[in-house]
Amino acid sequence: MREGSLEAPVRRPIPWRDADFYDREKLDAELRRVFDICHGCRRCFNLCDSFPRLFDLVDDSETGELDSVDSADFKPVVDACTLCDMCFLTKCPYVPPHEFDLDFPHLMLRYRAVELREGKVPAMQRQLGKTDRNGRLGCGMSGLTNWATRRGNALTRPLMESVAGVHRDAELPRYHAKTLVAQAGAESPTVNRDAPAFGRKAVIYATCFANYNNPDIGVALRGVLARNGVETEVVYPECCGMPQLEHGDVGGVADKARTVAAAMKPWIDKGYDVVGLVPSCSLMLKFEWPLIVPDDEDVKRLSQATFDATEYVVDIARKEGLADGLKPLGGDVTVHIACHARAQNMGQKATDMLRLLPDTQVKVIERCSGHGGSWGVMKDTFEVGIKVGKPVARDAVKQKSAFVVSECPLARDHIVQGMEMLGDGASTDSVGTAQHPVQLMALAYGL
Repeated sequence: MREGSLEAPVRRPIPWRDADFYDREKLDAELRRVFDICHGCRRCFNLCDSFPRLFDLVDDSETGELDSVDSADFKPVVDACTLCDMCFLTKCPYVPPHEFDLDFPHLMLRYRAVELREGKVPAMQRQLGKTDRNGRLGCGMSGLTNWATRRGNALTRPLMESVAGVHRDAELPRYHAKTLVAQAGAESPTVNRDAPAFGRKAVIYATCFANYNNPDIGVALRGVLARNGVETEVVYPECCGMPQLEHGDVGGVADKARTVAAAMKPWIDKGYDVVGLVPSCSLMLKFEWPLIVPDDEDVKRLSQATFDATEYVVDIARKEGLADGLKPLGGDVTVHIACHARAQNMGQKATDMLRLLPDTQVKVIERCSGHGGSWGVMKDTFEVGIKVGKPVARDAVKQKSAFVVSECPLARDHIVQGMEMLGDGASTDSVGTAQHPVQLMALAYGL
């Protein structure tokens, strides 16, 4: 190991099949080892709410050290982790190959896996994570569902808060009457045979969000890729399992990884690239699944074949060049770089893509939005999420751009809600409806 632990971080496979992984005493020993190192370092104090909670816990203890902190008090620290991976990838100097061997997010995942096995994860939380079932139901009666989940509905939202633990003021994703898979099956865009990248083939992994909540993202990407000569298909075997990972259901995620990888294998065999529409899902396919089922060859191949949406467009631009026809948007863009995009170690691909648009000023915010999946909408954490994302919302208001987008569509809506809640007369009426940067690329092509 080089002096100063200057090597790139190394992620180890998650030993979720081992009995020791679920041993409470061994888990507690590892929590204390890691928390003691974090207490002595404190470099991550400003990343998320986990670390301030941990440091306050230690500082307020009898001795001011971890030895006088009760293990039962660790739970709030774990609950505040959104598994964003930013501590592991951007801050911690003690990640592998350093001898301290810290992986804070995966330790929080282990704690949740133990809780799940012990039956301590509330049933309603598990039900909220069943995105495919909920998506089918939501799309099947989208009018009623969207009315019931609308922010400000004084009849249903207090009930949802009481029964499901979803904060009554949190912005929730709407459901679309026609899924992305259904739309793709009904109509395919004409492929531009004169484009420099003609001959490329890509299978788009729809993701539960784009399939059920915002198919426009997938339609936009298909249009952009078709304009650039890329033949596309839309495939959606099932959710990537990120909601289950949040609850510690590693075995459930492993099942999803095998199912989706097997469904993608024939496309990869035919030379198709795989493109994920949401960075959390692309992260799962690229990095998390190979750590959960490291012995599955289909998962390995899928990991190597997967691109994030903006990453793929930029890859075309750099290798073959984009097709002509891009027009100015008529306004500036503020783009938020989502944590799960940063965790893919691919650089600011959304920024790179938007800077290809003519006469368009792109302003970048690279900081946590405070959303963190379902964490950002729950009763116990919504207000903390708004607080964590307040600097992002404040910057977005200050920049006064015509468009505010994020690689993570849920983070984008959380940011817009945070802008509205600043209480200084901030207006979001002019930021448009586009959530994802690829929608702006489609708009610039006139699609």
